[in-house]
Amino acid sequence: MAIREIQVQRFNVTSSKSFEDVVGRIDGAIGHPDMKELLRAPTYSDLERAISKLVGPSGLMEFTRFDLGAILRLERGTKVPKILRLVVGNPLIMKRMVEHVPDAGSYAPVTILIDEREDGVHVSYDRVATLLASYGNAEALAVARDLDSKVESLLTAATS
Repeated sequence: MAIREIQVQRFNVTSSKSFEDVVGRIDGAIGHPDMKELLRAPTYSDLERAISKLVGPSGLMEFTRFDLGAILRLERGTKVPKILRLVVGNPLIMKRMVEHVPDAGSYAPVTILIDEREDGVHVSYDRVATLLASYGNAEALAVARDLDSKVESLLTAATS
């Protein structure tokens, strides 16, 4: 058994915009494909073409979402702050990291957490480059930094 200690930097931005506005802006910048249909592509070239058509302006797509607030509302009623976890990425970016560092598959696609608090809507993301730094692979790290830049640009635009 091996245990690797990994440090992570969390990118967080707080917005005075409404929860719905922030989520709507993110939704507008990412693709929303039918993932099962996407993975039916007969060849890798077909998959590449399909992905290029399905990503949003950010170059990213939604894999799934979890309305964590729904669980809280069941217990506490409708006055609970909203919280949503989006799993977002690009399969081609993930492939470029995983071929160098298989453990990168634990970090891509990425999680974006959007939650409502008293001081505004917080949007958080764990930087993939910091998660991969300890693996010492320059190629994977370069891809991770590019991914971090895409995600952080998306989140900054959605919250400003």
